[in-house]
Amino acid sequence: MFVPDRTFLAMTTTVDVSPAERMSVGSARYRAVSIGLLALVTLVAFEGMAVTTAMPLVARDLGGLHLYNLAFSATLAASVIATVLGGRWSDMRGPLQPVTVGVAGFVAGLLLAGFAPSMEVFVAGRFVQGLGAGLVQVALYVLVARVYPSALHPKVFALFSAAWVVPSMVGPAIAGFVAENADWRWIFWGVSLIVVPAALLLWRGTAGRDLAESVAEPARGIGRKVGWAAVTAVAAALMQYGSALKLAGLPLLLAGLVLLAVALPKLLLPGSLRAARGLPTAPVLRGLAYGSFTAAEVLIPLMLKYERGLTAIEAGVVLTIGALGWSAGSWIKGRGMIGNLAAIRGGAAMIAVGVTLVTLVLVDAMPIAVAYVAMAIAGLGIGALHPTVSVLVLEMSKEGEEGRNSAAVSVGEAVFGVVAVALSGALFTATAGNYAIALAFTVALALVAVVLAPRFVHAGEAGTMETSAS
Repeated sequence: MFVPDRTFLAMTTTVDVSPAERMSVGSARYRAVSIGLLALVTLVAFEGMAVTTAMPLVARDLGGLHLYNLAFSATLAASVIATVLGGRWSDMRGPLQPVTVGVAGFVAGLLLAGFAPSMEVFVAGRFVQGLGAGLVQVALYVLVARVYPSALHPKVFALFSAAWVVPSMVGPAIAGFVAENADWRWIFWGVSLIVVPAALLLWRGTAGRDLAESVAEPARGIGRKVGWAAVTAVAAALMQYGSALKLAGLPLLLAGLVLLAVALPKLLLPGSLRAARGLPTAPVLRGLAYGSFTAAEVLIPLMLKYERGLTAIEAGVVLTIGALGWSAGSWIKGRGMIGNLAAIRGGAAMIAVGVTLVTLVLVDAMPIAVAYVAMAIAGLGIGALHPTVSVLVLEMSKEGEEGRNSAAVSVGEAVFGVVAVALSGALFTATAGNYAIALAFTVALALVAVVLAPRFVHAGEAGTMETSAS
């Protein structure tokens, strides 16, 4: 049984405010921080959704269709590197420095992309954006640990999940309207104008708090870690490219897998890839669940469009329902209605059930409505699981290791997501477009997460943090 470090609990529990105030992320003590956090996460999410919509126009205007995929891979590569660096930086110097540098980098990348005269400059801007976003993401996790009492962590991470819902619903539509009726550059310029006020609000909310104090050991070998992060990012990009090139891409796919086998263990926690009990299981567990959900989301709209004749808009509604389910699942867990093991194991099981039900829609006699219900189920599952892992990682981390451990989980999630999409896509291609086989692979990933859940957390009462590390 894991017993939380008393010093860490003392650090994250405020004793000079009333219990009622501690239980509200919107109370006067936390309001500015909460709004700033929510705004930053929302803007990063919106930018990601908007770019996906605007990229065809960007590539056309800048004459860079040959660099289309690189515009996405560059951001992924940069974010993996920045996440590793930002995690240890946050542990050593507190979260505000990496947040500040991350916001500056994100804005600089937005402006570089917005003013880009060529596709090469645009890709460079996307790389700088990825560096900024990676620093911000992991630093915000550490900021949560150092600002809010542990009892509020589930509600804060539920807010993080909710911050992705609005961009998922309106981001593509807004980006499409701006790109077609004004100029795609305004997508980047507009977000850059809003990010700075959001960051200022966050800094205002942290004024007077000592967030820099740390007992973390000096970061030995951080240069090697960043190097391994770069290798991991290259490996993920190779897999992404290889899966899109059909048979010709098989060598790239295999090369990416080999590089990942060498580099990824250097970035995760010791024992992660063998699912050692307790904290080391977190990166793999969440990576499998997230990878399952993400890979399924890539295939399902195609399946509904080409196998059941839905329009692109009708097929896209399925993803919106999944996003709403994610938000609802996070809200339910944030309210303390279910225990941690139920949220994690049950959440992974719901992803498996939801994707299985969607697959049944391949049968013409099955009503299309089943797909919408199924994605709501899968969304509820990932929504309950995702923030619960984040909360438990903070609670299980010793003081000064919150950033390192959160970075490992973020890297695991990103890499497993890319691998899941690449392998499911390769299966789809190798089987001449067999959706059932490709989706069955994503179901298998979720079922592995179901099996691993008890290795990470014991059963506990709703809202508790009863964990296992033995």
